[in-house]
Amino acid sequence: MPKLKTNRAAAKRFRKTGSGEYKHRDTNRNHILTKKATKRKCQARSGSLVSKHDVNAIKKMLHD
Repeated sequence: MPKLKTNRAAAKRFRKTGSGEYKHRDTNRNHILTKKATKRKCQARSGSLVSKHDVNAIKKMLHD
């Protein structure tokens, strides 16, 4: 049976934390930043954890 290929798009977007959860980069930080509030941009700097409902799909893409 051939090796399973990791979904490269998912591998670039998600990282596994030490506790086994998955973190991802927050949205709304790429362009058109002038109209967005400073607070909103500041809070988007730190990433956030993936919802528990999406974890199984991400595990399948990353083969963890």
